[in-house]
Amino acid sequence: MKQTFLSIGECMVEMAPTASGDYHLGFAGDTLNTAWYARQTLAPHWDVAYFTAVGQDAISLRMTDFIGNASIRTDLIRRLPDRTVGLYLIQLDNGERSFAYWRSDSAARKLATDLAALREALSTASLIFFSGITLAILSPGDRQALLDAIAEARGAGATVAFDPNLRPRLWEDPDTMRTAIMAAAAVSDILLPSFEDEAAAFGDTAPDDTARRYADCGAGLVVVKNGADEMIALDKGQTIRFTPAPVTGIVDTTAAGDSFNAAFLAAYLERTDLAQAIRAGAELAAKVISKRGALVD
Repeated sequence: MKQTFLSIGECMVEMAPTASGDYHLGFAGDTLNTAWYARQTLAPHWDVAYFTAVGQDAISLRMTDFIGNASIRTDLIRRLPDRTVGLYLIQLDNGERSFAYWRSDSAARKLATDLAALREALSTASLIFFSGITLAILSPGDRQALLDAIAEARGAGATVAFDPNLRPRLWEDPDTMRTAIMAAAAVSDILLPSFEDEAAAFGDTAPDDTARRYADCGAGLVVVKNGADEMIALDKGQTIRFTPAPVTGIVDTTAAGDSFNAAFLAAYLERTDLAQAIRAGAELAAKVISKRGALVD
């Protein structure tokens, strides 16, 4: 019987630098990246679907075709007549990336305005995945509507995974960001934060602090990503520590966390040992950061 991995968020046009210095047009975004890698790593009995909103223009059609061609279901995507899709440009400095964004007219900002469509999509999911960026692009009212609908789906039996993916400049102010992130954690079963972001936003002094703060919200499992340094997982009170193998030849760190999320969840959902699931995530992330762009073979 098919089970559905449903990812919710914003897919954008990606302009990624090539080795020649030109830019390549592609499509990416944190939750789409995780869905893309999940499709490559999940067992065949899992279906992968994406929930967002796009426009009805040519670039929106090209985007949905791209998603569909990756064997990710697009039938849940809303198509709005008066909107288009956002765009971002990657800038690299010794493998570390920064971004420039154009997303004010992004249809994804309206992904939660149709509650019937949202609830219908969530009702199909065995695993619901969303991120702090998903929350950040929404109006306060739509943000709460999304969290309420996710809580309802969780109550009906869905497992919820959340990556805080903290991007302060997307938010009205730091307090609003922190409040929304903790509200999302409270409706989630699995938390996948990154320690560097959490330390900056919440003042955590160690990955253990991050893990305990989210566990106190009720999350059964917290896996704290920590770049090349030691990671920590807090699983129903039990702590597991993992240090990833060193990575050489880093080209582009875009989608490192997104690909980790996908491979980790794919392994964990198949009842793989937790330490092995963390290793699977770290190994895929290591491969991804050795190539350019968010989505690599």
